[in-house]
Amino acid sequence: MKFKLLNFARRALLLLLVMFTVVSLVTLLIEIVPGDPATAILGEQATPEQIAQFNAKHGLDRPAFFFSFKRDADDSSSGLHFEWHGWRNRYVEYWRGILHGDMGRSFRNDKPVTEILLSRYPATIELAAAALFVALLIAIPLGVISGRNRGTWIDNVSSVVALGGISLPGFVLGPALIYLFAVRLGWLAPSGRVEWSDIILPAVTLGAALSALLTRMVRSSVIEELGEDYVRTARAKGLSENKVVYKHVLKNGLIPIVTILGLQLGVLLAGAIITEKIFNYPGLGLLLVDDGIGRRDYRLVQGCVLVISVTYIIANTLTDFAYRRLDPRIRLS
Repeated sequence: MKFKLLNFARRALLLLLVMFTVVSLVTLLIEIVPGDPATAILGEQATPEQIAQFNAKHGLDRPAFFFSFKRDADDSSSGLHFEWHGWRNRYVEYWRGILHGDMGRSFRNDKPVTEILLSRYPATIELAAAALFVALLIAIPLGVISGRNRGTWIDNVSSVVALGGISLPGFVLGPALIYLFAVRLGWLAPSGRVEWSDIILPAVTLGAALSALLTRMVRSSVIEELGEDYVRTARAKGLSENKVVYKHVLKNGLIPIVTILGLQLGVLLAGAIITEKIFNYPGLGLLLVDDGIGRRDYRLVQGCVLVISVTYIIANTLTDFAYRRLDPRIRLS
């Protein structure tokens, strides 16, 4: 019981540390990017009074951090001057809101950021899960076949396919799939999220590179496990080759695969940003690029990155528990 409590406390502390680091870095990067949110939202024709009212409403008239360095306007040769702003700044105010479950309001439509994220979050999770399913659907059979036929032409073909999947980026594969299956054949929609089939092309695009990596991992695991003593024992008992491979070999070889899956979730979430943009898929990635970064909506950008980071930490925690499920000898450190 004591070990479990310590492990839970460590995980909670790690989550808080990641949240703090991510929000701090994103806030810093947003502040140093050129541009004015008021002008981006209101347009170039906005009057100074409208801009001042916008900044006051969203707290943009307050300093960004605890201090800043300013150059004297009258004497450019005097260098930078340190200026302390105290605790009343946007960074502190944002963290106060986070502690109360409030991520602020969007600059563009004045809606709560939490509400906007909740409306887009399921789409991103669906896409990541579908991409993971596609990757496993391709990688496990292909990796097993390649491992069982090591050194043959089948193994060579599978290696070429895996190398092609890793080398082909999503921004090339995505438009190619749109052209083939949406424009030429007309089987699937090129964009959006209306029908269940609309997720097929984005999921294949996102899962292709991961399937190539997993194929190589499954192949290596199968080759390694086939040389173990328990495999010879299972064969001596008269078990069929398929039962030996899929019931014994694959189960023991899944541990490194689970490791890769946990680590690659971050890659899936990051790749979803590009994929959602290509297919106009209404998830967090499209929201982050178009409405957040494109319109300099600070609160929306902070919220999207924070949610993605927390999702990644939770996925890694679940991966640790999956280790123990696959092999009871493994103990969480």
